[in-house]
Amino acid sequence: MRFLSLFISTFVALIATAAEPKTLQPLSTALTMHVSFDKDLHADYSKGDRFGYTRKGKENVKAEPNDEGKILQGVGKFGGALWFPKKGNFRPQYNNVNVLDYNEKNWSSTVSIWLKLDPNKDLEPGYCDPVQIVGNDTKKGFIFLEWSKDESPRYFRYAIRPLFNIWNPTNVQWADIPFNKRPMVQVEKAPFSRTDWTHVVFTLENINNKSKKPRGKLFINGKLQGSIENWDLTLGWDPAQVLLVLGAAYVGHMDDLGVFNRALDDAEVKQLFELKKGISELYH
Repeated sequence: MRFLSLFISTFVALIATAAEPKTLQPLSTALTMHVSFDKDLHADYSKGDRFGYTRKGKENVKAEPNDEGKILQGVGKFGGALWFPKKGNFRPQYNNVNVLDYNEKNWSSTVSIWLKLDPNKDLEPGYCDPVQIVGNDTKKGFIFLEWSKDESPRYFRYAIRPLFNIWNPTNVQWADIPFNKRPMVQVEKAPFSRTDWTHVVFTLENINNKSKKPRGKLFINGKLQGSIENWDLTLGWDPAQVLLVLGAAYVGHMDDLGVFNRALDDAEVKQLFELKKGISELYH
């Protein structure tokens, strides 16, 4: 009888544990910036500079919505959204310090964004990079999401280009390097459309760490698409000049930009994808 009672209590405890929602605390702690695009181009939450900027001549000025980048109310995945109606020169950017936190010793990060477009109908000819991480020199490193320029339908990619001599020792064009020789993840049929929002997450892990293997992962709608591994991913940027940049040749909507100070694992990315109200749940 006592054994049966113990069995029942253990079983009930297991059921109760399984029913408990997974805590959001690890995601909340790792979050460094969130831009909802509900009101403007600035961060709703940031551990660093909350303002978005744009280039004006040689200066960075606070980014404001305009004809090339509009804030639209009520059309986002969660509230408002940023809309790029045509290919232009407007590229909102966010500073590195306490957000991306790129450094020369050991850098890990995660970027999350929701996108809505039909790349084969909306994008203009040529490459399109909806999200980039750039430094003071693209030959010292270049990280980007990309739609290819020639394929139909266009391929979607995540690339981490390290120091130029590492990924391109023979000095040829990016387009001329065989796909399997590039430091990237390529998705030939990604589920982007004009009617449904698509969640994209990319991670960076152990970049510039000489004692651990570096890696980058690409996720779409909570599912792993592939990894950039078995590459020397050493970057040589000046941390003071590192930026997160949006909208290079992009035509379409984007929403709920988030940055985290470590590489989220597969389960955490799925958890992020399933948030009912978006990233604001992590700090409200």
